[in-house]
Amino acid sequence: NGQVVIRKMMYLALSYDHRIVDGSEAVQFLVHIKQMIEDPALMLLD
Repeated sequence: NGQVVIRKMMYLALSYDHRIVDGSEAVQFLVHIKQMIEDPALMLLD
């Protein structure tokens, strides 16, 4: 509705060995986790 509101936020971080895991794949993983947290019904579809 065009209003600025205060919302709870959760920060996600990921540690990984760059020699083994590519950065873009790690980001895709975090995006996937974020989507699952935002819409838990997606977990049933995967």
